[in-house]
Amino acid sequence: MTSAFHLFEVFGIEIELMLVDVDTLHVSPCCDRVLQAQAGEPACEVDNGVIGWSNELAAHVIELKTSGPVPSIDDAVATAFADDLRLVDRLARSCGARVLPTAMHPSMDPARESVLWPHDGQDIYATYDRVFGCSGHGWTNLQSCHINLPFADADEFGRLHAAIRAVLPLLPALAASSPFVEGRFDGTMDRRLGVYASNQKRVPSVIGDIIPEPVFTPEAYAREILQPIYDDIAPLDPHGELQFEWLNSRGAIARFDRNAIEIRVLDSQETPWADLAQARLVASLVEALAQERWVDAQQLRALPTSDLRRVFDRTVEHADAAIIDDPGLLLALGRDQTQLRADALWQELYSALPQRDDRLDAVLRRKLELGSLSRRILAATGESPHRRRLREVYADIADCGLQDRLFER
Repeated sequence: MTSAFHLFEVFGIEIELMLVDVDTLHVSPCCDRVLQAQAGEPACEVDNGVIGWSNELAAHVIELKTSGPVPSIDDAVATAFADDLRLVDRLARSCGARVLPTAMHPSMDPARESVLWPHDGQDIYATYDRVFGCSGHGWTNLQSCHINLPFADADEFGRLHAAIRAVLPLLPALAASSPFVEGRFDGTMDRRLGVYASNQKRVPSVIGDIIPEPVFTPEAYAREILQPIYDDIAPLDPHGELQFEWLNSRGAIARFDRNAIEIRVLDSQETPWADLAQARLVASLVEALAQERWVDAQQLRALPTSDLRRVFDRTVEHADAAIIDDPGLLLALGRDQTQLRADALWQELYSALPQRDDRLDAVLRRKLELGSLSRRILAATGESPHRRRLREVYADIADCGLQDRLFER
């Protein structure tokens, strides 16, 4: 994205997906072979028209993303993602693998199964591994959907950053899809974000409080967020391989290199249609807040990070059943109740925002009716499932990705 784009003129979407063994569903580190099969030669990235493909840190993860900014999140973009997911799946079959959506592999043991990307860019991944130790769930077992929203100047950056800060705590309630870790449910509905919150504890400034600090100019952001990160990582990174703005791991990060803010806390869903449907809802809510739909900019900017983090922790644990009772946040969202269950809040917000009569909107309505994917998975497996039952349910979820359907018990 470039400075030519004003707020909400264009969008960028990225969706991470796992590659797993066709029969066992164990992770399959064959992303390089899939990329090579499509490119015709060894490659880290593939341009497939509307959608681009690329590798990630873990060799069993592939990312699908809009090749450039798109003017809207619509049925055509969702169709392009879904078609490319099926193409990736067909290519993966040649090495005995298939695509598995959702945000965490339900039974992966990263200490035994992690394989880092071994090709171009491996020096950066090796440095990450040396500094943080990347053979853990928060590194090699997490898949998310990122939304990139543009800003054209400092004023737009401030408006956008304030709006995104207010929305972040609600996102696990909408998108949780990771209830299991190593075959267990420990009571946390969004386990991906649970492990993500602690994966960089060696250098705490890298992730901060997940909810970004209340800074609303590029200069303040560089001074109060980025520079402390660079200062703290420098003794561990003497060659400066990690000292770039993408090192920042907050739930939303400023990408001044492309004049965008990237929202990073949405779990990947069972089908790109669900990913795109929820991404459009999130972008619409951010737009309403940036336009001061319910409160003015000063009230939005005054929301304390600590209060937003408390709401975030609650939605990570309880997802759509979390009780939202923070008065400042509810006021900012135009709600006059003293508390709301998160799923009811999202229903109210959906009703208050512009809607479109298209397939994505129908998918979103059904998704809101069904509740979070984590809750639907648990309803199908129970809280203490046998590994065989986990394989059965997740094989069905993998089929959802190929068949453009939501997972229903």
